[in-house]
Amino acid sequence: QLQLVESGGGLVQPGGSLRLSCAVSGGDLAYYDIGWFRQAPGKEREGVSCDSTNDDTLYYAPSVEGRFTISRDTAKNTVDLQMTGLQSDDTGVYYCAAVGGPREYWGQGTQVTVSS
Repeated sequence: QLQLVESGGGLVQPGGSLRLSCAVSGGDLAYYDIGWFRQAPGKEREGVSCDSTNDDTLYYAPSVEGRFTISRDTAKNTVDLQMTGLQSDDTGVYYCAAVGGPREYWGQGTQVTVSS
């Protein structure tokens, strides 16, 4: 059973940066597709960035392209999301997820608030 725990959220001013981290236990992250998702108040959960094991292509939502960077560290079994140029629209709960075959696993989420 894979377990995911996010950390690194908080309050940041517009234009600022945050680095989210997702620690994975119970399995080798190298064998899972991974991603970061977010849910803003009153909105549906949306995909932010994904890293598939099938190829070297990283996916970014158009709204975060050029500002966010996903990275996987198989030695530490972590997946990070570096966020720069944060805007108020980036506010929400951020979740990491891992998919392996028919199973998917989610963390509990970490709150990111962008406000002056």
